[in-house]
Amino acid sequence: MRAIPLQFAALSIAWGSSFLFIKEGLAGLSPAQVTAARMTIGALTLVVVAVVVRAPLLRDPRAVAHIAVVSVTLCVVPFTLFGWAEQRIDSGLASILNATTPLMTVLVTCAALRSERPGRHQLIGLGVGFAGVVVVLAPSISHGAASISGQLACLAATASYGVAFVYLRRFVTPLALPAPSVALYQVGIGAVLIDTWALTADPHAAAWTPRVVLSMLALGALGAGLAYLWNTNIVAAWGAAAAASVTYLTPVVGVALGVAVLGERPTWNQPLGGLIVLAGIVLSRRAADPAARPRDDARGRAGRRPQRTRP
Repeated sequence: MRAIPLQFAALSIAWGSSFLFIKEGLAGLSPAQVTAARMTIGALTLVVVAVVVRAPLLRDPRAVAHIAVVSVTLCVVPFTLFGWAEQRIDSGLASILNATTPLMTVLVTCAALRSERPGRHQLIGLGVGFAGVVVVLAPSISHGAASISGQLACLAATASYGVAFVYLRRFVTPLALPAPSVALYQVGIGAVLIDTWALTADPHAAAWTPRVVLSMLALGALGAGLAYLWNTNIVAAWGAAAAASVTYLTPVVGVALGVAVLGERPTWNQPLGGLIVLAGIVLSRRAADPAARPRDDARGRAGRRPQRTRP
């Protein structure tokens, strides 16, 4: 257990730095190609992990089909949307908007799972969180359509995450599948889908410079590979609520790297809006976590293993 704090730190750095690596990758690749490289390298990394831990193969076609849906909504769609968005906005701003993922998950849960009625704190948290989104978005209206469309693409990506987590909880969690196997199939299926698209339908000519290659290796091996293993270990040791607090650190890492490496200059409203979003997350989780724990314990911990805040 002594290594858990180190894994938590590594996880926050891996997910926070993903936005920097996406931006660097876009210097030579299209958004779909960035996603393809990320998921292919991530899948290869998870193959190694699966072999080491002797993760079993999944033989139930129904389970594989459900995981395929999660793969599209949790990986292929949001990863590509973030790549498209970062052609138009700074990486630090993308990391701030990525922090809306827990709010989107609560919103989708309220709409899709009638048995989980939103409590007062959840509704207040949603209101506060989306007020923070308005603070982030509003000044960008005067900066042109590219900026606002990029930010809306980030929000669409986090909405896709929200759909994925609710689907995962509803259809995959009850199956109690081994986390390494789920992670491998999830990233592997997504890699096959996006690789097919990138190779056959993307006209962009890839430029594999050393900087692009190194960025994709880091993005894939860390952000789509080892991060799964770290997150699983943290949830098992500390619980889901503590593990989810990485949400608060990834925007800090993302903004700091954008400033230090790319010379980005956040405007005053971006960190302010980000803090308001995080305040909304804290409020929404005050009621959500205690209410959800009995159901999660009864079903097993499998549904709490996938990470909640990656780009």
